[in-house]
Amino acid sequence: MTNHIPLLFEYPTLNGGERSMLAVLDRLASRERQRPELRFTAIAPNSGPLADALRSRGIDVRPLPLRDETARRLPREETLQRLRDELASLDADLVHANSLAMGRLLGALGDEFPIPRVAHLRDIIGLSRAAIADLNRNDRLIAVSAATRESHVAQGLDGGKTDVIYNGVDCDEFRSREKTVALTAELGLPDSAFLVLTVGQIGLRKGHDVLAESAVRLRDSHSKLHYVIVGERNSNKQESIDFERSLVQRFDDAGMRHRLHRLGYRDDVPRLMNEADLLVHPAHQEPLGRVLLEAAASGLPIVASDVGGTREILTDGVSARLVPPGKPVALAAAIAEIASSPAMRARFSAAARESIEARFPIQQAAEQLAAVWDRLIV
Repeated sequence: MTNHIPLLFEYPTLNGGERSMLAVLDRLASRERQRPELRFTAIAPNSGPLADALRSRGIDVRPLPLRDETARRLPREETLQRLRDELASLDADLVHANSLAMGRLLGALGDEFPIPRVAHLRDIIGLSRAAIADLNRNDRLIAVSAATRESHVAQGLDGGKTDVIYNGVDCDEFRSREKTVALTAELGLPDSAFLVLTVGQIGLRKGHDVLAESAVRLRDSHSKLHYVIVGERNSNKQESIDFERSLVQRFDDAGMRHRLHRLGYRDDVPRLMNEADLLVHPAHQEPLGRVLLEAAASGLPIVASDVGGTREILTDGVSARLVPPGKPVALAAAIAEIASSPAMRARFSAAARESIEARFPIQQAAEQLAAVWDRLIV
């Protein structure tokens, strides 16, 4: 018997939440974990990296417009009716929303909607009473970390229907490999350059401004440090545009433009993890940073801000260096400490990889999520 599960996606990009779900789908379709009775349809933006990735896996993509041609959100009731009609046409056994925003829409369909509903909580944000009410109408809620669950339960989310399932990482795809210096060659740098990698959407929440200030503080004392930023700005809000410009301007003002390397979107992140010397993740908030899982699995030493679910992945002084968020002085000191100590880098890398293999394998995440679906499908 086939169980049909539509998956709801909000954005066309391949950020952490999208890549986490794709990893689960790949594991469920793999030979050793095959679940042939599960069939998926995506309700998602019709074009972009996510749609391409879904179609390459043989998953049909059904569009659900959320905005009009001027990029303004469509009226909520119009969107809800379109979603209701789409789901009714799919003869679904269960619906899974892959983000908090899509979980709100799914819950708002109303108690008369007869199909089991699951919503993934991949953000730590303040929620309105209306948002809490919408989310609580779903049958199950999946938080990506204990910190995410606790934050939302404290705001009124139903803790009795909220499970914690950590994102998983493919420890074969992300693993330690011998450095080839291909990235330094690509950037036109000497082999002696020390590459500080940051991966994530360009935006205030990810703390790129803190990284820039830290880099300036280390300008003279650590001249071999180069900063490699992977990711794009997805928001077209003026504040986001200004933030991106200010990031580049800070390096320019310090005479460090030649040490800032912006790579934009890349589909070879596993290779980049093996070519870099250090991952820095200066986020102001992070439910459970997928990039931290990937870096740890890759054997890449990590400096990260101690926020959200980060300490559920890493332990300060054991598997990484964790620093307070929004503190350039502390971040600069941690970068300098690790850059100056090959022994510390090796120790952190080994401990982090061991923890990831034991606690965050992708097969565990896939099995736990499939178990939630199994319990709800009648």
